[in-house]
Amino acid sequence: MARQRLGASALEALFDRTAKAWCAQDKAYTSWKGLSLWAMDGTTFRTPDSSENRTFFGAQGYASGKVSSYPQVRAVTLMAIPTRLIGDAAFGEYDKNEMRYAEELIERIPDQSVTVFDKGFFSAALLLGLSLNGDQRHFLIPAKAHTKWEVISGGPEDALVQMKVSPQARAKHPGLPTFWTARAVRVVLPDGRERVLLTSLVDRKRFKASEVAACYQRRWEIETSYRELKQTMLGGPLTLRTQDPQGIAQEIWGALIAYNLVRLEMAKAALEAKAQPTDLSFIRALHLIQHELMFVSFTDAYGNIPGKLKRLREQLKEAVNEERRGRQCPRHVKSRPAKYPVRFVFKTLKGKNAAQC
Repeated sequence: MARQRLGASALEALFDRTAKAWCAQDKAYTSWKGLSLWAMDGTTFRTPDSSENRTFFGAQGYASGKVSSYPQVRAVTLMAIPTRLIGDAAFGEYDKNEMRYAEELIERIPDQSVTVFDKGFFSAALLLGLSLNGDQRHFLIPAKAHTKWEVISGGPEDALVQMKVSPQARAKHPGLPTFWTARAVRVVLPDGRERVLLTSLVDRKRFKASEVAACYQRRWEIETSYRELKQTMLGGPLTLRTQDPQGIAQEIWGALIAYNLVRLEMAKAALEAKAQPTDLSFIRALHLIQHELMFVSFTDAYGNIPGKLKRLREQLKEAVNEERRGRQCPRHVKSRPAKYPVRFVFKTLKGKNAAQC
């Protein structure tokens, strides 16, 4: 009943206020060439199968006509790559495209920043909405295989290119120009694949091609953060428990605040240890914080809290990993479910073939 009286708006306001304050700290420590570094990507949360959740959020549908056994929430977040703090988030109905949630976040991305996207967010309206508004708001995104452009200057490895804005995009966004330009950098990924990165970082002297490629490689860290939030913190199975959409929104905002609290303490401990925040083990840090909070709850003297916080950060320094683990296995695209049932045809084998079998 207390949660119902509180609602979701209070936790949303608390997340917004704390996320902005925490992401703005230690700029000299977390910036990349004088610019803050962000990553944007989407994910989903599973909810209990109640009529209210299914009606409001919807569920995944399959080609066979079946519908997922549980409702799902679609979300898009903006993460500060150096600290992995979640700076902003938008979520809601599952059937709503990720691009629409991304458009809500684009308006709130800070100035003097670089945002790294997955190729699924490739859209002239989205990228130009970022780079043409505000002060030095840059993008970095891999080009799709069918993307066409005209080379204005430079060579095949690093060129300034011009692309045409589609009539459909201009019809939805009349303010878009007919053409837009970007820098195309051809890079070789650690797995040997070649990829062309499009970016608004056109200054080749300040932003070298190798540095742009290394910056893009850090985009995968946002997927690691989703794993930490959904599996490590919330626990893998049906993690959200509320039977109504208002309570689900409250739970998500609360989970994001809790995740940011853990990441904030990890960043502060890493700063004191002269290490990177991503060099600390999230699982070990989470367990240390949980145990310390249990001890703090038994004390009545609030004056002891600063000392306990100092002791906690000393313990977090021991969670620094000597080596950072990268992606251990290649990324694969899952095959889509078959529209029709699979038929197995058995043939009668005769003669030599039958003997071999």
